[in-house]
Amino acid sequence: MVIDFHTHVVQKYEDWDETVHQLIKDYNPDFHRNFASHMSPSGLLAQMDDAGIDYSVVLAEYAPITCGITTNQFAAQFCQHSPRLIPFASVNPYLVAHPAQKLEQEIKEYHFKGLKLEPTYVYFYPNESKIYPIYEVAAHFDIPLLVHTGSSIFKGARLKYGDPLLLDDVAVDFPQLRIIQSHGGRGFWYERAFFLAKLHQNVYIDISGLPPKNLLKYFPNLDDLSHKIIFGSDWPNLPSLKENINAIKQLPISQQAKENILYKVAANILKIELE
Repeated sequence: MVIDFHTHVVQKYEDWDETVHQLIKDYNPDFHRNFASHMSPSGLLAQMDDAGIDYSVVLAEYAPITCGITTNQFAAQFCQHSPRLIPFASVNPYLVAHPAQKLEQEIKEYHFKGLKLEPTYVYFYPNESKIYPIYEVAAHFDIPLLVHTGSSIFKGARLKYGDPLLLDDVAVDFPQLRIIQSHGGRGFWYERAFFLAKLHQNVYIDISGLPPKNLLKYFPNLDDLSHKIIFGSDWPNLPSLKENINAIKQLPISQQAKENILYKVAANILKIELE
């Protein structure tokens, strides 16, 4: 089994900033040329089938000043096409008056299975008190929290909001909230992200956006912490889903570690029953 914990979708081409499209064009020119057909539930499912992926987490996004907007409603409707597509909501605390209440309403309405936050794209520190009501909602509904950490090449992203250490407060104050550090502190915070996942029972790392061939360079003790590491592709921002997964399968780590990373940890967090 393979579970992809990090995929992006969008309703219309123009809903993403041109810097996002340029990245896709550079990494995956065929996808860019045939954007409309690929950027659909059937297109994603076909990519999943080709790569051997059983489930994909589909992320909403509210970052108009950097990346673009994928509404919670669209992400939820996108996932209605197949139980293999798992919807995660998103919240931008600057775009709605009462973000926690809005999130609670949409979780009830659309049955989201998780929450994605993007501090570096939206400009807030994850440990700010104004964000805590959002965490309270996620904890109440027992859904995991995926938080962008580390760098980004997108125009306008601000690195200072992506320090994994900011999540230490959240992990302490919400011990039952499962927190995933997306991109593992990409840039110069790999060690810090790894330490937080090792320190806190409720903290994990997703390796989306990281070249598999460099994973042991970024995380030399990857095998020892594989029960906290989750595969994510960052689709469609990569050349090939299949090659990405195969590269992880070829890493010189234990078979147990590969299974943990590719599906077992994610299945546990998403409450997917394994046969």
